[in-house]
Amino acid sequence: MTQYERMKAGLVYDPMDKEILEDMFRFQDMLWEFNKLKPSDIEEKNRYMKEVFAECGDNCYIELPFRANWGGHHIHFGSNVYANYNLTCVDDGHIYVGDCVMFGPNVTIATANHPINPELRARGLQYNKDVHIGENVWIGAGTIIVPGVSIGKNTVIGAGSVVTKDIPDNVVAVGNPCKVLREVSDHDREFFYKNERIDWNNL
Repeated sequence: MTQYERMKAGLVYDPMDKEILEDMFRFQDMLWEFNKLKPSDIEEKNRYMKEVFAECGDNCYIELPFRANWGGHHIHFGSNVYANYNLTCVDDGHIYVGDCVMFGPNVTIATANHPINPELRARGLQYNKDVHIGENVWIGAGTIIVPGVSIGKNTVIGAGSVVTKDIPDNVVAVGNPCKVLREVSDHDREFFYKNERIDWNNL
């Protein structure tokens, strides 16, 4: 089994393998050009995401700069995904993002990890575990999502959280490590901020 095959299988592998680096640098070079686009270059942004990402639905938008080890080649976007500035995707493994997901600024999603064993780590070896984010999720600014985590649909992750374990559907979760604070409830249908009511008739 080649190192590239080991990477795809989620096994411990050498990320400095020549075949892997050649492929990765190709996508990194494309990302370099992508990050030079102007905010108004919407068609060019869409073209990049459609061509480079593993999947990309409709009406997705990324505020630049955007960082990704593989240029986004292992990212699966649904439709209506919005990413604010400095989204960093360590996409050696796959990142699955559902429809209508919003990322605040400075969010990091990591799929790559290194063994605890110091001998393996000294050899520069790593492994990858996919990340899954459900539909209608809001990831607050400065959140870090570690390899292998799943976040359920309709969930809100508070700013500055470090998500180290799976988070279920329909909750607000915050902290380091990120923990469920409460469920999304009828209260959230009535109030948008503290005691300020949602004026549904005007929306």
